[in-house]
Amino acid sequence: MRKLFILLLLLFSLPLFAANKAIVLTVKGTLTPATQDYLDRGFRYARAEHAEIIILQLNTPGGLETVMRAINELILTSTIPVVVYVAPAGARAASAGTFLLYAAHVAAMAPGTNVGAASPVSLTEKKGKIATAAHNKATNDAVAYLRSLATLRNRNANWAESAVRQAASIANNEALQQHVIEINANDLTDLLKQLNNRTINIQNSQQTLHTTDLTLDTFKPDWHFQFLSIITDPNIAYILLLLGIYGLFFEFMNPGFIVPGVIGGIALLLALFAFNLLPVNYAGLSLLLMGIVFIVSEIFITSYGVLGIGGVIAFVLGSIILFDVNSSGYYIAWQIILTMSLISVGFFLLILYLTINSFRQSVVTGQEGLLNKEGEVLEYKNNNDILIRTVGEIWHAHSSMPLHTGQRVKIVKIIGLTVSVEPVE
Repeated sequence: MRKLFILLLLLFSLPLFAANKAIVLTVKGTLTPATQDYLDRGFRYARAEHAEIIILQLNTPGGLETVMRAINELILTSTIPVVVYVAPAGARAASAGTFLLYAAHVAAMAPGTNVGAASPVSLTEKKGKIATAAHNKATNDAVAYLRSLATLRNRNANWAESAVRQAASIANNEALQQHVIEINANDLTDLLKQLNNRTINIQNSQQTLHTTDLTLDTFKPDWHFQFLSIITDPNIAYILLLLGIYGLFFEFMNPGFIVPGVIGGIALLLALFAFNLLPVNYAGLSLLLMGIVFIVSEIFITSYGVLGIGGVIAFVLGSIILFDVNSSGYYIAWQIILTMSLISVGFFLLILYLTINSFRQSVVTGQEGLLNKEGEVLEYKNNNDILIRTVGEIWHAHSSMPLHTGQRVKIVKIIGLTVSVEPVE
């Protein structure tokens, strides 16, 4: 009975031991769909471990707005206190990172870090009234969102607005003075020390943090994160799309070759998966696909290069505006666009060369292909009643000159199902 009591006591005490943890999630680089997936799994891990707090160590130049809002939803709905800590020294919480810092239950920064420059930037922005209206709309939306987070967490809302409208940016010491953050910490140990006995509001209730004895448990990015990071990179997704389209095209043109079809099919499915996670500009995608269709159509339609040239232009323009993002670090590199455009131009020129070359070659099939072919006389009765064999076929023939059996002849004319021949000299 005593052993059973001890066993039950140990079982019920396991959650208490497990709760003595601070889960550390590390975000470094642009906020992408892979980042969102990693943090979603990290928050689930923290809940399973009954963690006391979640520390999101942040160093980002910004990223996708949709990803930022999804991460903030994780933070705002979390039942575990979330501390966003901009670190190490030299790190930043720029653009979308500013929104993450403001959403946290506790905002902290390391020495030598900065926060701000949260203005929305569109890579496809154009001048004019429509573009100005769209920019104002995005700016006002961002201001309202960041001010709402500042009000929720009792932080400096006026500076938050200036970070969006004037792209204001401040260092860690000034951020503490202006009540943008609550803590300046040298490292994670110092952070836990300053968090201890701090009271925060979480899910409309007050909670006091006890962090002095917490064990740091880092939830590291795994192969799943690395895989998503690779295929959701705009450059990789772009290359996969083109590889898939051209691979399937070559398979359809050469049925049974298999390798292009297999590679193309896999690449196209991966590209479609990535495009489902990325903010695709469908006008750009339409131009890109239209360009490829025009280039391929040059094989079947004689346009004297009009379809090919138009296709290359549409291909380049579509590649430039393929992704509609508000992050200066999230676009297709011009080197990739140039390389793939040159490949497409080379493909077009190859098709054009093969088409022109096919017109120059003599006909080798059908009745026209028999002209100037040599054959052998099988039977000769008179000049108008001759049987010859040529290219494995037997034809009725006539000749203006006498012939004999076994003589070599050449076809000079075709009249219906009869050929006209003359002796081979």
